Amino acid sequence: MSLPTVKLTQGIHVMHLFYRIDRARWAQLGAEASAQSRNKLEALCAANANASHPRLVSYANVSGKADFAFMIYAAELGQVAQIHRDLEACFAPGVLQTVYTYLSITELTEYMPTEEDSRQMLINQEKLTPDSDAFKARMAESAKKRAEYEQYRLYPEMPDWEVMGFYPMNKRRSGGDNWYSLDFAARKRLMGGHARVGRKYAGRISQLITGSTGIDDWEWGVTLMAHQVDALKEIVYEMRFDEVSARFGEFGTFYVNIRLKPADLWNHLHLV
Repeated sequence: MSLPTVKLTQGIHVMHLFYRIDRARWAQLGAEASAQSRNKLEALCAANANASHPRLVSYANVSGKADFAFMIYAAELGQVAQIHRDLEACFAPGVLQTVYTYLSITELTEYMPTEEDSRQMLINQEKLTPDSDAFKARMAESAKKRAEYEQYRLYPEMPDWEVMGFYPMNKRRSGGDNWYSLDFAARKRLMGGHARVGRKYAGRISQLITGSTGIDDWEWGVTLMAHQVDALKEIVYEMRFDEVSARFGEFGTFYVNIRLKPADLWNHLHLV
């Protein structure tokens, strides 16, 4: 059976998957079945090991909310669906228990600086004249940065760092704290301050914001790659004081996961 081709106008699909192992069922399977599952998962990960997509990355959840965690990146919806089912087929029936799944897509933020924003900043703040060589050079530099940022947001190549944190979030829609009742200029101003906080963590945090309005139960999924857990704590804590989060942010369950390839997952989870 071939799945229909369903692509986005721009960007790719992203799925987060969290599972528990039914330990009693697993214990009945024996070492041979365990090795077969590991080999199948290793092959599936190896077949989807691209820098951007299609990509399947495996993690162990820390703290017991789940055992396994996976991220799938794919251009077509059918690819995501197939990798998801191929992943579950690596295990004997009844072994995996779904804890949480989240489907979203990469997207551009409507609040990112435009060409006109760059132009006005150079004229009004840096006092450059539009016909000067310095102005033209700075505009070309800004255009290059926008293109690189758009590529990163739509077709991310996330670093293979040790820690992956994930949580879903909404913008609040209640009373005087209704994000969607603000005009665009106010929302863009607030998000500009929010982004400045995030940029302070460059090198410590690599962030992927994916949109899920109309796709899953929350509006965005937030994925944070890090080398250390304190970086996750610090960026989320500092952003809580920013008005975007303090007034308008609503957050779901937080999942902290450590990057492990299948063989290491088996050893860590005592599945051998």
